[in-house]
Amino acid sequence: MLALTFSTGVVDAVGYLGLDRVFTGNMTGNVVILGMALAGADGLPVIGPVIALLSFMLGAVIAGRVLRPIKEGWTHRSTTLLTVVAVIMVGLAIALLVYGGTPPQPQEYIVTTFLAIAMGIQAGTARHIGVKDVTTVVVTSTITGFAADSRLAGGKGQPWFRRAAAIILIAAGAGVGALLLRLGLGWGVSLSALITVIVAVLGHIGAKHSRVPDATAVKTTN
Repeated sequence: MLALTFSTGVVDAVGYLGLDRVFTGNMTGNVVILGMALAGADGLPVIGPVIALLSFMLGAVIAGRVLRPIKEGWTHRSTTLLTVVAVIMVGLAIALLVYGGTPPQPQEYIVTTFLAIAMGIQAGTARHIGVKDVTTVVVTSTITGFAADSRLAGGKGQPWFRRAAAIILIAAGAGVGALLLRLGLGWGVSLSALITVIVAVLGHIGAKHSRVPDATAVKTTN
């Protein structure tokens, strides 16, 4: 999940810097941008954030529908969904690398659509896996918990490594994504695709070893 958090930082850098200031993972950013744009702020996009919001929601709906019958945790369906995310990312990476530059606006919206769908599926899957404080797409709640549960706030202990790592990694991913944009739009997406593939494989192997029950096992038990 921490690796996917880093990957989201990369993808959001690609979206914001390479796709006309659109977040494909962090929907809070899109809502804020859209609100300011509708209020008449100059130079802010409207169509891109709307497309990203709707596409992200579609991806989350797909993940929710697929995972609804399954108990929380990593199952074969989690692997399948993250594999779908990886396939989308690989396809986009190949298309962007072949194109070799920033696509014109109609094609740009297509890239935004598929990136946001992929991030919605990822977020829905991460939510179902249920690693506390690591949603993979946003760290506001993680930062809140990190501060509110700190000793400075009177807390007695917290999963500080996980929380700190999530905050640092999404920022690091954004930095890496910004650097990769110097090489081209497709390189950041390629890195995210590679990370997602690795996560899907390692998660599947780990789930097999821990013998997480699938829907059939749950129904049999019930």
